[in-house]
Parts: sequence; C-alpha cells; structure tokens
Amino acid sequence: MNRLRALLADDEVMSRTRLRRLLGNQQDVEIVDESVDGEAALASIRRLQPDVVFLDIRMPGLSGFGVLDTLSPSQRPYVVFVTAHADHALRAFDIGAVDYLLKPYSIERLQASLTRVRARRDAVGMPVPEIAEGYARRLAVPLGPRLQLVDVAAIDCILACANYVELCVGERRHLLRETMASLERRLDPRHFVRVHRSRIVRIDAVRDVEPLGDGRCLLRLCNGMRVPGSNGYRTRVQSALGL
Repeated sequence: MNRLRALLADDEVMSRTRLRRLLGNQQDVEIVDESVDGEAALASIRRLQPDVVFLDIRMPGLSGFGVLDTLSPSQRPYVVFVTAHADHALRAFDIGAVDYLLKPYSIERLQASLTRVRARRDAVGMPVPEIAEGYARRLAVPLGPRLQLVDVAAIDCILACANYVELCVGERRHLLRETMASLERRLDPRHFVRVHRSRIVRIDAVRDVEPLGDGRCLLRLCNGMRVPGSNGYRTRVQSALGL
C-alpha cells in the first residue's frame, strides 16, 4: 500500500483535532507532523517532505499562500487548502492546489479530496498536457455550496454568456462568473486561442476549419460543436492552427 504522508497546518486547535481524527480512519494516511503557523509549516515541509499538506490560509505570521510562495514548485507537496474563506479559491487553483475544502466540511467531502490527491500522485509519470508556469491548470466553478474543479485540459470551448462564461466540457456545461478577457489571460496561449469576441477554443479540440470568406471561418470541434471565427481574430487562428 502506498501511504500518504500528511502534514496538518492550521492555527485552530479544534480544526486540527477534527481533521486528525478523520484522517486517522484512513488506512493509507500517515500524519507526520502538525503546525500551528506558517513558519512552522514551512520548516516541516522542508524537513519531512510530506506527500500532502492540509493547509489553512490565514495563520499567524506566514499565510498559507506565503508558505507556497517561499517554496519552489519542485519543493511543494500536494496541497489541499482547508479554510473558512471561499474568496481565495481561484488563486489556490491557479497555483496548483489539488483541492479547496471549505469549513465546515463533511467526511464525504474530505474523502473526495483524498481521492484527488491519490489520483494526482498515481498520475505521476503519465503524459499530460503541459501547462506553462503561471497559467491556470484547474478552474473552480460554484456548484451550490461547493466548488467543482474543472481541468482546463478537458475544456473544449468557452462561450461568453452575459456576465458569465460557459465552459464546454464534452456534453457538460459549467457557468463561471468571469469576463472573457480575464479568463483568456489565465489560459496558456499554447493551448487556447480566442477565435471570436465571444469564443475561445482549446487548440487540440479543433478537428477542422472551413473558410467562409471575408476572413471568417467555421471551426468544427472533436465533440461536434461548430464555432464561428471572426475576421478580427483571423491572425490568431491562423497562427495557433498553423494555417
């Protein structure tokens, strides 16, 4: 059995106690240390090199983000943020967090986080689309009281929808409150291209392109979608698709 060596970093005693108790029921999880502030968490990560850290955001001294900013990407363990504050989720996933647990969370929600950590660990060495440093790898989409994680590599197309964007993932649709311009800046331009003022496509999802004249085109995606491309974005489309 591949054990997960876990570090708990939270200044709230009751939160750490509950998390320790719940993780204690997992046969493959070993808690190697607990930290009550960011500096202690940083020292434990460097000394013990845990597989995963359950990390609070607001702690005395160094914050959870401060801990990660101090570490190089190669030094960072898998990170599950455990916090009462929902407003940091986008930043958390932008820097590669595996999950974002909002207090109070259920045992089922914690189980889902552990499943994601195990899947991330087991996927090491498998070919995955390379996302350049600084670009989003996952997007946090509100789903009732929860945040659903969407891998950007699974997105086929993004559509503008009033004050939202619609993420098209196969036959599924997810609404995210963000502008097209803002989201475009968060996506790796090697994998995504804006083809219209209200359309962004994943480059590898494009099956073929039909020129329509006047600089316009019709892109057919592997999932069957037909996405119009406008003259104003013709140069971007040609460069991205090698036309």
